[in-house]
Amino acid sequence: MNDIAHNLAQVRDKISAAATQCGRAPAEVTLLAVSKTKPASAVAEAIDAGQRAFGENYVQEGVDKILHFREAGVEGLQWHFIGPLQSNKSRLVAEHFDWCHTIDRLRIASRLSEQRPADLPPLNVLIQVNISDEQSKSGIALSELDALAAQVVELPGICLRGLMAIPAPETEYARQFAVARQMAVAFEALKTRYPTVDTLSLGMTDDMTAAIAAGSTMVRIGTAIFGARDYTKN
Repeated sequence: MNDIAHNLAQVRDKISAAATQCGRAPAEVTLLAVSKTKPASAVAEAIDAGQRAFGENYVQEGVDKILHFREAGVEGLQWHFIGPLQSNKSRLVAEHFDWCHTIDRLRIASRLSEQRPADLPPLNVLIQVNISDEQSKSGIALSELDALAAQVVELPGICLRGLMAIPAPETEYARQFAVARQMAVAFEALKTRYPTVDTLSLGMTDDMTAAIAAGSTMVRIGTAIFGARDYTKN
């Protein structure tokens, strides 16, 4: 078994254990493999090991990989854009990706709505919440969520699927869980209002167990699958 296949198996085991521990079915949690800065060859190894959902932070790099696998005839992949999105890059996301996790203002949602090709299914979108109120991070305050969600659901070409957050790093499980629960409560409230909402993208390598216990339905794992990243290329 190669390293990436071995790593994927280990991560899946951890997700399964975390879900079972809190009385959830492992199938309720989707593993999003974060492949940013990694070559297509690494993604191919993950595909060979059964992985289908991939997260990219850089628009052009993600598009290059999407086209690479499309041209190679690989079907059934799901591509998630999980980085901050600038207006001038929205068309590429609308035209190539299946999901965008980082909606934090109506302007971006509107652009994606207008730019989504009519022959594609609606782009699945998540509203990003800045749950730890960090100056350096994108996302809206929880107090702004209801207003933005009400506007986003009205837009054609996109489909509101839920929420995403990148909490500030915490080493203590109890603190990780407390922050994750805030997100889960907001997610559950949103679900009662909008039938398309079913996804809470929350939890990375270090806080995945707490996120799953709190109610996350999608965890974003990169380093634990692909190894350390090389940022010199970006």
